[in-house]
Amino acid sequence: MRTFVIGDIHGAHKALVQCLQRSGFDRAADRLIALGDVCDGWPEVGACFDELLTLRHLDYIIGNHDHWAMEWATSGRRPEIWTSQGGEATLVSYGPEGMPKAHLQLLQKAHWYLLEGNRLFVHGGIDPVKPLPEQPLENFIWDRNLLTLAQRFSVTDPRFRFGTYEAIFVGHTPTQIFHLSEPVKFCNVWAMDTGAGFSGKLSIMDLATKEFWQSDPSFELYPEMKGRMR
Repeated sequence: MRTFVIGDIHGAHKALVQCLQRSGFDRAADRLIALGDVCDGWPEVGACFDELLTLRHLDYIIGNHDHWAMEWATSGRRPEIWTSQGGEATLVSYGPEGMPKAHLQLLQKAHWYLLEGNRLFVHGGIDPVKPLPEQPLENFIWDRNLLTLAQRFSVTDPRFRFGTYEAIFVGHTPTQIFHLSEPVKFCNVWAMDTGAGFSGKLSIMDLATKEFWQSDPSFELYPEMKGRMR
């Protein structure tokens, strides 16, 4: 069994399929760790969850957009801060029927973070000086400070480690803010969100080899939506 990690998908089902195909992912034998935020952005959120549910070995980590969508699915609330940041696409994807039970259950059972040995997987980030159980849940889906600090520290000491982790894999913050279009490692922090929710690409990585594959740019996959901004 190979284990892969994938960045923020944001409703880009075509990109997800390309990543699975280009990486040679075996749906029956391989394992995928998804760093969250399948919801919001491009128009195929439901299709993305359907695709993920065909994988035999899936570990799903909840993201901030997933959390917003889950609140809508369970309460009907549609705050403007959500709908204006991609939530409208989730509403369109599901239509009047709403989110299917299987999709909601996947979100409700998702990890806030996943710790395996000395590798940590989390959507947003952490406070590296606090034990994980003592941190507010909001850190795990909203934090950007960890990646920002890692980028800054890497300039002077790329071997610096945050916490005792061999590696920390995060999504949430597109690598485009660093003028990069691929997954990047700053100190011991891997940034896996390569902007699939915007004009960038979706990225999937083999954890053993660190080889990665990317989809086509999102605007090429969804040219009909090129004029919309989120």
